Amino acid sequence: GMNILILVKQHPPLITYSKNATLACKYTYNGTGNEFRASLNKGTDRAVEVCSVSWNGSFHHHNSNTEFNCLVAADSNIKQVNFSLWNLKANQTDIYFCKIEVMFPPPYIYNDKSNGTIIHVREMLPCSPEPQPARPFWALVVALAVLAFYSVLITAAFVICWWKNKRNRILTSDYMNMTPRHPPGTKNKHYQPYAPTRIHTEYRSWEP
Repeated sequence: GMNILILVKQHPPLITYSKNATLACKYTYNGTGNEFRASLNKGTDRAVEVCSVSWNGSFHHHNSNTEFNCLVAADSNIKQVNFSLWNLKANQTDIYFCKIEVMFPPPYIYNDKSNGTIIHVREMLPCSPEPQPARPFWALVVALAVLAFYSVLITAAFVICWWKNKRNRILTSDYMNMTPRHPPGTKNKHYQPYAPTRIHTEYRSWEP
């Protein structure tokens, strides 16, 4: 027989908000079930159910975790469930997954996986008209840019010095190589530059 599946696409993949977040979960379903349940689950292990909705035709039943402010709306015509969260706290930053189940009639099925949405909750400081984290963030960016610029300058200066030194070394070694191997005027084939003739005579002077 045909495999009956329910598949879920979740948007957006990342939300960075001060307090509020809305997730949209579109589903595709090829069965004949008419009673559904959709829930939003927190954490990689999906251990905490944030809120849920069950619906059968036009009747909707909502349920929400007391730790969260959550409103969920299901539209079976466009096959989409929207979860709206507000007054989120920083410690509620996590990954959230949509789960959609077909409750009735059997067989009971649910979507195995959805990509999840990371909700990053930024704390707002009280009595501040603008979000605080913006300024330190830009200060950090500017500081890093300045550091990067100086490190490039220092590296460039070092490379130039090294190259100049290397060039000077090459010039001096070329000059050294130009000095004649044999002293001028001695074209004697038997001339040995390191023959210890003088030393030999010095030794002889010690003889009685």
